[in-house]
Amino acid sequence: MTAPPSIRTLVSVPLTVVALDQATKLWVAGRMQLFESFPVVPGYFHITYVRNPGAAFGLFSEAHGVLRMSLLIGVSLLAVGLLTVFFLRSPHADRVSRVAAVLVMGGAIGNLIDRLRVGEVIDFLDVFVGRHHWPAFNLADSAITIGIGLFIVCAWRDRGRSREAVPMVRAGKGPGASTDSTPEPGEPS
Repeated sequence: MTAPPSIRTLVSVPLTVVALDQATKLWVAGRMQLFESFPVVPGYFHITYVRNPGAAFGLFSEAHGVLRMSLLIGVSLLAVGLLTVFFLRSPHADRVSRVAAVLVMGGAIGNLIDRLRVGEVIDFLDVFVGRHHWPAFNLADSAITIGIGLFIVCAWRDRGRSREAVPMVRAGKGPGASTDSTPEPGEPS
């Protein structure tokens, strides 16, 4: 017996993200010294082994160790739980939002594993132009960023849909339109 497609997606996408994320982090940590760097595209992109004790962009990296770890682990677990509920309650037709949720979930789990395993997150993707560096990141961060980007696209798309629906409802033509001919308050009769 196979799982329904939605449950397969809920499990397979985060597991794929976690597997790729952890494999690349283990490769970097096993073959490079901390702060070692080698160019992939000189002047723009290097593989540079660093560790981040904080959240995105080093946020909370200066906070006390136990407080920081408790907060970041708690937020990660809460995010995974909320994203799971969102995924399960989302309409099956809203595939983009559902993919966004499982990408963010996979990224959160990948970074959570690092926090539990080594106490900080392994980053290694170093993008820059000249001396201007974007903070180093990893595949889990990439999945989170892509997922959030998809959520933004969905919100923008849905905002346009809701604007189109309002005039139709007022005109008595769209879903939710009233069948009686009583005008709305403030509308001419």
